[in-house]
Amino acid sequence: MNIWQRSSTPTCSDRDRPTRPRTAAVLLTAAFVCSLLGAVFFGSTATSVLQAVRAALAGDTADAAFRILVYVRMPRVCAAVLAGSALAVSGAVIQAVLQNPMAGPNVIGVNAGAGLAACLLIALFPEALGLLPWAAFLGALAACLLIYGIARVTGAGRVTITLAGVAVSSILSAGINTVKTVLPDSLYNTNSFLVGGLAGVSYERLDPACWLIAFALPAALLLARQLDVLRLGADAAGSLGMHVGRMRFLLLALASVLAGAAVSFAGLLGFVGLLAPHIARRLVGGSHRRLLPVCAVGGATLVLLCDLAARALFAPYEVPVGILLSFVGGPFFLALLLLGGKGERS
Repeated sequence: MNIWQRSSTPTCSDRDRPTRPRTAAVLLTAAFVCSLLGAVFFGSTATSVLQAVRAALAGDTADAAFRILVYVRMPRVCAAVLAGSALAVSGAVIQAVLQNPMAGPNVIGVNAGAGLAACLLIALFPEALGLLPWAAFLGALAACLLIYGIARVTGAGRVTITLAGVAVSSILSAGINTVKTVLPDSLYNTNSFLVGGLAGVSYERLDPACWLIAFALPAALLLARQLDVLRLGADAAGSLGMHVGRMRFLLLALASVLAGAAVSFAGLLGFVGLLAPHIARRLVGGSHRRLLPVCAVGGATLVLLCDLAARALFAPYEVPVGILLSFVGGPFFLALLLLGGKGERS
């Protein structure tokens, strides 16, 4: 039976009914605030925030502590919050549209599509770097629509769609490596981008992408009710007056904007869009009106904590935050894949 016609069966996460969603939301917000302060106060370099504040009040912008806080840590914290929230909400939207709890921007190739488009722009049009977020958006949208087309035409099951997404992601990643091999000089020192990292992020790099995220996040929140309707299945959504095809395209476009904007400055961060929605469902349930805001906060907290660990664990050296996210998200995805495969065969 075609998954686009049948009513969606609640997943294991959807069946979990949180006993105290308000308490969970408060605890998550507290974790976000603590991780935010930790990312500002701690890093690979011992810096006194009090000293930086005093230098700012005195107008001494040449003070080392002030410059580290304002020009190194603050842009990095902003980047972690923007990337984490954008990828988490993008993952929640993609999972709802594809009716697949194992989908995510990095799993089905959305991140890789954005990365390939970004690499092509850097290699072929280095003078047009201001268009990087738009190129990443188009690449993410193309990958999204490809997986959407495969799912709709074949009527494949959830595990099959996920495996198709993994195959598409591998092909797009091969394209990135091809560009890097053929045009090595234009993509020099891009290892951090390929694994996902926030080192060296500046306010200038955040400027175009942050406006896209600031537009797409509220737009996704405004469409939370439509996401809940889509969970009922295409027939039920159509009977309620929804134009299912247009709504799915609009939601995938918003998810692509979020993922592409995040990739444009954070690189190919993995598993945020898979982990955060599942954690959020455990905390507040499956209603997208509550799920999407919690996803945004949870994704930001996850990236902040992993980035803080990446900076502090091996100080004064650091590893890209994408490596830590892969260590956390890889086993989680394998567990979902195995559990999902058993459910699909039963």
